[in-house]
Amino acid sequence: MLATWLGRPHVARWWNHEFTAAAVDRDFGPSARGEEPNEDLLVLLSDERGRDRPVGLVQRSYWHDYPEYVTEIAPIMTIPADAVTIDYLIGDPADTGRGLGPTIIAAVAADTWRAHPRAGSIIVPVAAGNRASWRALEKAGFVRIAEGDLPPDNPIDPPAHVVYRLDRPAPAPSSGA
Repeated sequence: MLATWLGRPHVARWWNHEFTAAAVDRDFGPSARGEEPNEDLLVLLSDERGRDRPVGLVQRSYWHDYPEYVTEIAPIMTIPADAVTIDYLIGDPADTGRGLGPTIIAAVAADTWRAHPRAGSIIVPVAAGNRASWRALEKAGFVRIAEGDLPPDNPIDPPAHVVYRLDRPAPAPSSGA
């Protein structure tokens, strides 16, 4: 399924990833086996009968678990030690343009605060030309905090990127007894 998604033009345009079985095993197998510090999250959508179907993938990791990425973004900004990043895709083009992107991003953000208590923010760089992606982040509550050049995922793209951030919500005030 993931190989099929990665091979679809609307995904391949921005992910630029090999989609052979061997490449998917090589690049996603270590995460699935717990050999990498990142998480690959399968996104499921429930239909009116309560049946789930896979619609996308979200990758989540702490920035500092991958120092090479922290080094790449350093000319643009400093990444806090407790920052997480995400990357995401919707596999079937029929599922795009329906508001799933912001819904998925918001759900993963909420899950991040629960699953990763030390995470203080989620910081996501996006190719400036990928308007749908950065608009989905905005609709999910992320704020643009920086712009600058980063190595593009797809060599056909210019290096221009925008960077978005969402901070952990402040705890609700306790009602004194």
